Amino acid sequence: MPRPIRKVGAPLGVLIAFGVLTGLLVLLFTVINPVGAIVGFVLSTATMTLVVFAYLWLDRWEPEPPRLLLMAFGWGASIAVLISLVVGLIGDSVLAPGTFLPESVDSTAIRAPFIEEAAKGAFLLLMMTGRRRNELNSLTDCLVYAGLVGVGFAWLEDIMYIANADSLAGSLVTAGMRLIMGPFAHPLFTTMTAIGVYFALQQRSPVTRFCCVLTGYLGAVVMHGLWNGSSLLGVGAYFVVYVVWMVPIFALMIAVAIASRRREQRLVATKLPGMVAAGLITDNEATWLGSLRTRRGAINEATRAGGRPAGKAVARFAASVVELAFVRDRIDRGFGDQRVYALLNEEVYAVASARSAAPILGWLANYRAA
Repeated sequence: MPRPIRKVGAPLGVLIAFGVLTGLLVLLFTVINPVGAIVGFVLSTATMTLVVFAYLWLDRWEPEPPRLLLMAFGWGASIAVLISLVVGLIGDSVLAPGTFLPESVDSTAIRAPFIEEAAKGAFLLLMMTGRRRNELNSLTDCLVYAGLVGVGFAWLEDIMYIANADSLAGSLVTAGMRLIMGPFAHPLFTTMTAIGVYFALQQRSPVTRFCCVLTGYLGAVVMHGLWNGSSLLGVGAYFVVYVVWMVPIFALMIAVAIASRRREQRLVATKLPGMVAAGLITDNEATWLGSLRTRRGAINEATRAGGRPAGKAVARFAASVVELAFVRDRIDRGFGDQRVYALLNEEVYAVASARSAAPILGWLANYRAA
């Protein structure tokens, strides 16, 4: 009987702590301005839910552990916000107008990009440690985690700004500016750090890794700074930066994300013949494990034949095959060490375990992808 592998996730206590901290921050804003906070909570939640679904759609090929996704959102909505508030308060005294800066200069616009992008990006550095590193198999994975951190941060920050408006009309105007014009802004900024982290993971030299992460972080700071700076120059400059700068980069990042997911599909497809030769999967299974469309077709067939449990079992089997393909790719690219080979054995056991838990695969032996 294959031994089970220990899944990577987030401790339940950590998730609860993040939730409590987030709740306390929302409560603080509610005490300051109850009506504005309620308006902000409802509108920000509705908007950011759509953004979350966009990232979950991107994450369909190799779904990340749900607890880690929750941890990413919780980090952005609690730890990153708290770090930004505390460090920002310290910065108010250090970089107050009239000390190191002219009185006409808003120190918040200068320091916020550095502080907030560091606070959000710290989660990606955490993901690079321990067994969590095994979940960063592709650029898509890095983009998804960065995106959810940014969504969590933006969700709470939008509530804060809307709650701080002077009136209900002001809250609605602020909501319109932030939720219509920039729901993807914070996720997009943190995407720059995610790209740096992804390239760092492809390097062996610690110095090169550091330079990749630093470059990504500085890219996030520059984008964030341009966004903040345009809002201080008036509505006209805000729209110019939005149309000329943010929209094209946002479109480029969508293209990069889609290309990354397609690369994941090609990578898995190239590893399937080796799994067939090793006896881990059958020739027939290789016909439908190589794409989202054919994999979904096989899961639907299993669900029709054996109900939802059968469909979920096939989905788990497919996910295990994908995880194994990524570990095999890491070894083939020359990044195999004792830890990675141990992980390879774990993933082989995971595929065998998923197969034994999915007897419907025998019935699918006659299913061939169209």
